[in-house]
Amino acid sequence: MATEAIGRNIGVYCGSSSGLTPEFAAEAVALGSALVTGGHGLVYGGGRIGLMGLIADSVLDSGGQVHGVIPEHLVKAETAHQGLTRLEIVNSMHERKARMEALSVGFIVLPGGFGTFDEVFEILTWNQLGLITKPVVFLDGTGYYARLFEAFEHMISTGFVKENYRAMMNRATSVEEAVRIASSPAPKVEGKLRNLDVTSTRKDSSSEDSL
Repeated sequence: MATEAIGRNIGVYCGSSSGLTPEFAAEAVALGSALVTGGHGLVYGGGRIGLMGLIADSVLDSGGQVHGVIPEHLVKAETAHQGLTRLEIVNSMHERKARMEALSVGFIVLPGGFGTFDEVFEILTWNQLGLITKPVVFLDGTGYYARLFEAFEHMISTGFVKENYRAMMNRATSVEEAVRIASSPAPKVEGKLRNLDVTSTRKDSSSEDSL
């Protein structure tokens, strides 16, 4: 599966809420700063509120570049961030996910709800099927994803997820570790290829895709 990821852009999935305790916001802000320190641009869902807005502002305030991708119907609901390096408005959630994958060399997952889970599980599935080979890491200094990783282990122990897919389920407790994993080559995981086309909603590559 071809990619148009430019340079060292890292995709971040996270909530449009900030959570009920300040530790979630602090982690998002710290990650934004760490991305810039590591020489990475941010690709994210284009919102101005919640953890989405916090990490975007952190990258911008640190002198970095941010490419937001948001479906047209969510521009108002998620209050699209108008101060980004580039704000790309797409037609659907499917196109948003495909564009974010295409623009990113790896992915970091901050706390979030259903939308965050939808995005990251699709990327994990594409890796499982061999459609892409890109690292995914859950940044979990807050312990938010502890029970999810217990569920991953349960999936493996009950035979619904193969043992070799464990390599796709990375977990980091510091922003530096998360950035390192997301920017490093992912291990090749053998998966059962299916006749899927996840590129059909992508726009043609152009020089504007570079942050």
